Amino acid sequence: MPAPRFTPRQLTAFLTVADVRNFGRAGERLSLSPSAVSQLIAELESATGFRLFDRTTRSVTLSPAGREFVAPARSVLKHLELAQSAADDIRNRAAGVVRIAAPMVIAGSILPEAIQAYAGQHPKVVIRIRDAAVDNLIDMVANADVDIAVGPDQYVDDSVTRISLFKSSWVLWCAPDHPLAKRKTVPWSELRQHAVVAAGHDYDRNVSLMHAGAAEGERIAPVDVVDNISTALGMAAAGIALTLAPAYVGLLANRLGLVMRRIVDPEVMRQVCLYYSAVRAASPAAEGFREHLMTWLEGKDTLGIPQHTATANGSRR
Repeated sequence: MPAPRFTPRQLTAFLTVADVRNFGRAGERLSLSPSAVSQLIAELESATGFRLFDRTTRSVTLSPAGREFVAPARSVLKHLELAQSAADDIRNRAAGVVRIAAPMVIAGSILPEAIQAYAGQHPKVVIRIRDAAVDNLIDMVANADVDIAVGPDQYVDDSVTRISLFKSSWVLWCAPDHPLAKRKTVPWSELRQHAVVAAGHDYDRNVSLMHAGAAEGERIAPVDVVDNISTALGMAAAGIALTLAPAYVGLLANRLGLVMRRIVDPEVMRQVCLYYSAVRAASPAAEGFREHLMTWLEGKDTLGIPQHTATANGSRR
């Protein structure tokens, strides 16, 4: 497609003269001399190949071709203004699309509240959540399937940046009539006496490793391992078994009427991190939401998110 032979400055001069029908007044509006306006019109006429104005010593009127050219000239400048406005919005993080991946509980409970807080001041930013398996989060960032991922602490190489967001203790979730519901805290050793259902690989990664050196009879082995935490919580609510999960899943567990009890001796913590590409530049919108999420999480002291834990340290491991 050939490049236009005229400029926005020439079109602006043309439309201004067409409005006021006088080169001197047009110059005043444009902060230009009448001769400079006349030069711009001459350049535009040369570029278009037809005369734009009929000029006499007393009047300036649009030529027939000039009258036909007014509407397309206005349309071009309008679209340029829209493009400039869009560019300003993008540069100022006021517009764009942000793709963020997270496991189901974070995707369905923590992120929507953070997005709602951000949307109030950035209504043109579209944030799309993709709920994903924990094992897929890092690959989704590395492969540019998403801009940001939020999930449990995992190993990353130099292509992905990892930032610690918050820690949440592993706790016990059980039905209100379960015997352990009467306790304030429960030591790990007592869990061997109860049926435990685990969700996904979380138990293997965060809990069972601390028993790796224990004797067979001292290990806490779940009676079942399900794929989704919602299934484990549902089984706990039905009294089939208790389940172990980070405290922040209370955003879902509380709706099922489950009781949370701290597990001690020792207390095991889940580290939740934010991940983004270290080799590709992020869009302004993604940068803006990333900074918002870290700030928004600061001071969250409910459901196992302690205060002052979100940090933008940019650490990798």
